[in-house]
Amino acid sequence: MEESTLDSKNIESFLKNSFVLLGSTGSIGVNALKVISAFDKKIEALSAGSNIDLLNRQISLYNPSLVCIANKWDLARLEARGAKVFVGEEGLLEMLSLAKSRCVINAISGFAGLHASLKTLDLDKSLILSNKESLVIAGSRLETSKIIPIDSEHFGLWYLLESLSTKKSSVSRLVITASGGALRDKSASEIMESKLKSVLAHPNWKMGARITIDSATMVNKLYEVLETYWLFKDINPKLKIDALIERSSSVHSLVELEDGSLLAHLASPDMKLPLSFGIAGKEAFEKPIIKKLDLKDLLKIDFRDIDCDLYPLWRYKDLLLEKPYLGAVLNASNEVAVEGFLNDNLPLKVILDIVSFALETFKDSKIGEDLKDLLDLHKAAKDLAIKRLQRHLA
Repeated sequence: MEESTLDSKNIESFLKNSFVLLGSTGSIGVNALKVISAFDKKIEALSAGSNIDLLNRQISLYNPSLVCIANKWDLARLEARGAKVFVGEEGLLEMLSLAKSRCVINAISGFAGLHASLKTLDLDKSLILSNKESLVIAGSRLETSKIIPIDSEHFGLWYLLESLSTKKSSVSRLVITASGGALRDKSASEIMESKLKSVLAHPNWKMGARITIDSATMVNKLYEVLETYWLFKDINPKLKIDALIERSSSVHSLVELEDGSLLAHLASPDMKLPLSFGIAGKEAFEKPIIKKLDLKDLLKIDFRDIDCDLYPLWRYKDLLLEKPYLGAVLNASNEVAVEGFLNDNLPLKVILDIVSFALETFKDSKIGEDLKDLLDLHKAAKDLAIKRLQRHLA
């Protein structure tokens, strides 16, 4: 009888302290593994795309029992070390169904992460979410009470709102911040003609190519505005959502109250803080693993409005908040445009043209909140964007 009780405790401990990590070879996934190690947590399952060499090293270090890769032609290179292996999106969803862990970290980039988020919530697991597209495309279909956001901006908002407790109804405005991207000191005409090399030269940090491009066009901040809407819209029916450029990236978010006062969340620009709270909960207070801000660095804080002459797509912010289903159009057109920008030596103005054209085309569409309708809209916008891109390539 005692042995059975002990086994039950071990199982409960495993369920509490093990994680499924999707997108383990990206920058968020790599940081998540560092945090998991720092808090002595376990990895039950890993998924990755095409970086098999890094995945093999991760498998060797963390010994997951379940592994998923994107493409079957990479199976010969995979060193699974006895783990059960899955392939593709169907395999990923099957892996999620078999995993025992109660928490899933979704750090997959792009549309590919959406169905994993939906499946995680369908399985009644907690979703530690880095995949922006899940909320941008299908925020109306996700149970946000089961989501722990780990973008620094949304984590900052959550952190501030938690401190307000019963006074949340007094919140009038939520503000997230943007770095301004690699082209923030260029003129409008220079921005329009910028090519890949200059766009990837981010002034504050090194990120993946796509998110760095999205920072330069301000699409990343449009995504995060929509994420903010879905995560916090129930606080106040008159809630305003906005963004500002903060060039030092020390202030991640602000909460404005009805009395005019402001609360700000400041921290080093390091994903380890939100990851720590997502992975370890209150244990995060016990093992601080981020670099503390030097108060002298606060002199570098510099707020600026987002200038629509420099960031033309920002003019769609209010339209997206008014009609959040257009997030599907924003994402589909942007994914096509960024892919073209990465592969075909195009100027940045091509991205701006394709995304603007798609939003203008679909802005008066009547779309419900049914998932099929949202996915159909995403496909229609993608098809339109591909045709628009082909015109630029002709």
